[in-house]
Amino acid sequence: MSRILQRTIQVIFLLMFGFLVFTGKVQIWLGVFVGSVFLSIFFGRFFCGWICPINSVMRVVSWIKAKLKIKGFNPPAFMKKPFIRYIILAAFILSFAFVMYSGKKLPILPGLFAAGVFLTFFFPESFWHKNLCPYGTILSITSKKSKFFVKIDSNKCIDCGVCKKVCPAEAVHKSDKHSIQKNSCIVCLDCSRKCPVNAIHYTSERRKK
Repeated sequence: MSRILQRTIQVIFLLMFGFLVFTGKVQIWLGVFVGSVFLSIFFGRFFCGWICPINSVMRVVSWIKAKLKIKGFNPPAFMKKPFIRYIILAAFILSFAFVMYSGKKLPILPGLFAAGVFLTFFFPESFWHKNLCPYGTILSITSKKSKFFVKIDSNKCIDCGVCKKVCPAEAVHKSDKHSIQKNSCIVCLDCSRKCPVNAIHYTSERRKK
């Protein structure tokens, strides 16, 4: 898929997110996310790689860091424990429940956006995608059995490790050869574009067989 198409879609949804936050209509954005959760059962975490405004800006931050050769820090080990992401998810849900019950307005989504972008200045993107983002936690559950996913063709793979190096979500794992974990993959397709032997494709369960 064209990188230009992907970037265009990201810019459109980023502007849409900004408009909805500015006009106080964030419930519409929540509708976009809920729809993406349902579709992730079939298409994986495409929301993260194509729609999420946090990721869209994070990619720009990472690009600037790479150009300036700025190295970030390794995330604290305790923050990478599996239970941390569920605590953050629970806090995220409870915050919305509080807003609905009390009627008070809290900048939950703008705050989440700011947190994701800010942390990317210091840590790799994968820290947000795998350990902190409540959106990502929900989508990692619903996309486990997705019908479409990014797959490495083991017959073509030369085990060079480029896919693992460029993946912003640490979704590529090494066993006998490299493979991609469905529910961690954000369908950004960076691995597919960088693969020197064209061994990585967004495909379906049917084609896999």
